[in-house]
Amino acid sequence: MSEARGIKSDDLYELISVANPQFSPDGKSYVYIQTTIDRETDEYQSHLFFNTAGSKNKPTQWTFGKGKNHSPRWSPDGKTLAFVSSRSGKSQIYLLSLNGGEARQLTFLTGGAVNPVWSPDASKIAFNTSLKAGQTIFDEEEKKEEKVKPLEVSKMKYKSDSEGFWNGQFRQIAIVDVMSGELAQLTEGEHDFNLFNWSPDGRYLAIGADLNNDNDFSFKEDLYLLEIGAKELTAITNGTGYFFGAEWSLDGSYIAMLGHERQFKNATHMKIWLYEVQTKQLSCLTANWDVPVGNLMVGDFLQGVQAPTISWTKNNDGFYFIATARGNTNIYYTDLSGSIKEIYSGEHHVYGLSIHRDTETAVAAISKPTDTGDLYYISLSDSKLIKRLTNANGEFLSRIDLSQPETIEFEGADGWKVQGWLMKPIGFEKGKKYPLILEIHGGPHMMFGNTYMNEFQILAAQGYAVLYINPRGSHGYSQEFVNAVRGDYGGNDYQDLMHGVDYVLANYDFIDEDRLGVTGGSYGGFMTNWIVGHTNRFKAAVTQRSISNWISFYGVSDIGYYFTEWQIQTELADIETLWKHSPLAYVHHVETPLLILHSEKDYRCPIEQAEQLFIALKRLGKETMFVRFPDENHELSRSGKPELRVSRLDYIINWFKEYL
Repeated sequence: MSEARGIKSDDLYELISVANPQFSPDGKSYVYIQTTIDRETDEYQSHLFFNTAGSKNKPTQWTFGKGKNHSPRWSPDGKTLAFVSSRSGKSQIYLLSLNGGEARQLTFLTGGAVNPVWSPDASKIAFNTSLKAGQTIFDEEEKKEEKVKPLEVSKMKYKSDSEGFWNGQFRQIAIVDVMSGELAQLTEGEHDFNLFNWSPDGRYLAIGADLNNDNDFSFKEDLYLLEIGAKELTAITNGTGYFFGAEWSLDGSYIAMLGHERQFKNATHMKIWLYEVQTKQLSCLTANWDVPVGNLMVGDFLQGVQAPTISWTKNNDGFYFIATARGNTNIYYTDLSGSIKEIYSGEHHVYGLSIHRDTETAVAAISKPTDTGDLYYISLSDSKLIKRLTNANGEFLSRIDLSQPETIEFEGADGWKVQGWLMKPIGFEKGKKYPLILEIHGGPHMMFGNTYMNEFQILAAQGYAVLYINPRGSHGYSQEFVNAVRGDYGGNDYQDLMHGVDYVLANYDFIDEDRLGVTGGSYGGFMTNWIVGHTNRFKAAVTQRSISNWISFYGVSDIGYYFTEWQIQTELADIETLWKHSPLAYVHHVETPLLILHSEKDYRCPIEQAEQLFIALKRLGKETMFVRFPDENHELSRSGKPELRVSRLDYIINWFKEYL
């Protein structure tokens, strides 16, 4: 066996992503999604894998060929598996019988079909499809005009980073009969409808929608009961916030959901709410719990993750869920009085969860800093009972040396406690000095933590110590902490990061204070730009998908006008404040060599932000280089074209190698 080595950028092609586990109704087996990269085509391939819960056999691959297969959902009787596949060129729903045979295509819709939800009697599947106003699921696909036409824009929300320019379609809800293929469309009009769950008696669907006629200035989503026979909607939330993920109790008495009332805009902690069907009373169960519900961990490797919401117990007396706290995501339980306890804890990232109610067991997808992510069988009544089910990258990683981070805590601005992690370089030798790279996450309302970070491990393999910190604005600590960055970009958030650098320099003698680097993307790119304009302590910097000018960002980003008002807490007329928080205003102070990485089709932080920064730096004779990635959006580092993801990593490595 050859000696272990550090991981390289090109190893991305060798790694397998495991996600979206789904327990069978009888608790005896499970399916999940495994994503690989086809090096020849440079495309992702996602397939369904199956295994019995207690088996020592290797999982069995259930789908094959090109394209992506995802969103597996068991029928309530456990005899059939529904899933979504792009094998026909458009996402459609397929069925696999557990008796064997080929997958059967169930839908053939021009708008595609996603998000399959089984009826309680397993006879029908509800789903989402995309339709233009006035179009129905029975209409044939329109012939595409070959001529180039102007794009008429009348809405402020006319583009998105994920979808590009709006194509005039809305998400609608329909039902298909599993045996006959007969279709029924349940919603219509110029609104998006999100499908969540079917009532136990089969009469209703729980759905979400914003029915405000001017959604340019509406940022809410209500939950509704859609009576299937009459196609009538009844609101169960009152227009005060954003609600989703509705799950009925097994006896139909309650509906649990996730949501918040936007008290702190997009920095508001997600809570659990309970609707009592008979009394029509809505209450917040976790109102006094200062922890955000859900998975808010930053990652750069996993593919196809579908965040779990809420899982009721068999006795209808409570439910399980995931929450984000202090660098970890773990499994929690609450009863109907709001009494919360941690069921499964650890220094890790639970990013997938499927519960079997009768046996109080779960299949969980878990990642750790030195574990890319695998499935585990867990007893919810005894957290010590855990069994590893998959080891997707075990053979490959047995030849790789990964760095185990050390958790640190230090005093940030105003005496606040701030958490971070420090990774030693691969091949660390005591007594030697090493360069350090500070990594800054995006959001800003996300969280670094105990999960596998491919970029960090690659930098450690190149001989760098890596420091990553959760400054104020990060989730996982308190509502006050996550909200504190709003209106203070470049203030105490910047001080938190600098205090972190000071802390490791004072306490770890292997770091060379004359060879410091910094990088980050999105908000992390903004902060990288801010840092090099306010200190010269870093000898090299790489800014990615960044913000440099809040004035222009207001009008060019897909979220610009409202995100700017929420985060900088001012309006476009207040040019002075917007400019004060813009890194471009301080470009004349920059002495740090700055590499600028940006994607051509980034509509979240449009590439003009990078263009302004680059031209301003060059005009002043500063050391800089600008790299534009074709056809990619804001998600390049996480899910972009594999070849370009590798190229991006190589640019970062080479820049730091040249200047550090």
